[in-house]
Amino acid sequence: MEHVADVADDVEFVVRQYQGFARHYAAGSSPSYARIASALAEDRRVLDLVMGLPAGNKRQPNLLLGAVRFLGGPVGDWPEFRSWLVEHWDRVERVVLERATQTNEVRRCATLLPVLAALPGPLALVEVGASAGLCLYPDRYRYSYDGGAPIGPAEGGVVLECATEGPVPVPDRVPEVVWRAGIDLHPLDAGDGEDVRWLESLIWPGPQEVVRRERLRAAARVAAQDPPWMVAGDLVERLPEVVAEAPEGATVVVFHSAVLPYVPRAGVDAFVAVVRGLRGHWVSNEGWRVFPDWEGARPRVSARFTLALDERVVAYTGEHGQSVSWVG
Repeated sequence: MEHVADVADDVEFVVRQYQGFARHYAAGSSPSYARIASALAEDRRVLDLVMGLPAGNKRQPNLLLGAVRFLGGPVGDWPEFRSWLVEHWDRVERVVLERATQTNEVRRCATLLPVLAALPGPLALVEVGASAGLCLYPDRYRYSYDGGAPIGPAEGGVVLECATEGPVPVPDRVPEVVWRAGIDLHPLDAGDGEDVRWLESLIWPGPQEVVRRERLRAAARVAAQDPPWMVAGDLVERLPEVVAEAPEGATVVVFHSAVLPYVPRAGVDAFVAVVRGLRGHWVSNEGWRVFPDWEGARPRVSARFTLALDERVVAYTGEHGQSVSWVG
């Protein structure tokens, strides 16, 4: 009887996960994903397929939907999606087991820049959950806040636009970065066509889809021209040794965006204990539920991320880097 109850609890968790994804995340930016996720949560046949995947991150909506897109499946409406998914489940399952959610939204650099530019340079950047490392190049992109004149290198092939609220300390120049490294369980290569195609598959269909894809491809070209040091492994285990390699005289900045929700709570706690003991600074850009006890952690707009420097909340940011609202 306990086993039956456990299975029922697992199913209910996945149902709530897909319903929450539809209501709180996809509804505002990807109506088709919202429709699909809502319908999936009520379809026992498809839920059974999802429950056949390993528990945890392998069952989450972004990964399943991304796998369907990667294989060329339809993501417009539920009936067509459902029919295709059931027919091609073996192929979808293989992609889900082989891949991971690694959105690597480069526009988030626009929300990180006011923090990074205010730190004493030069900087040595370490990104945990780095995916293909696209966010390790804040010094190579150009930025336009509230439609203003771009700042950053004139030759920068990527312009990141961001709206501001409050006294955002918009810098007049990008920081100097002298060293960059990334840690990921499964690092991607920005110069590999299939890896980039996987990242494209994780972009949600909707009004911003084309712009986001073009931005991703442009950022991948930047990273491919000068690849960062990418370390495969657990963020807790590998972080101290990576930071130890950062050059003396540079300010170390450990940062992450939309990564820790995919890490078990015990792993998050272990990461906090490790990063607190390292030299340099810690920049966190995550949903507020990751660190709910931080003062001011919860934004007024639920879909926004909470940006913090060394555990002090300084801003709330758009989940895809489209806005930054300053509080710190």
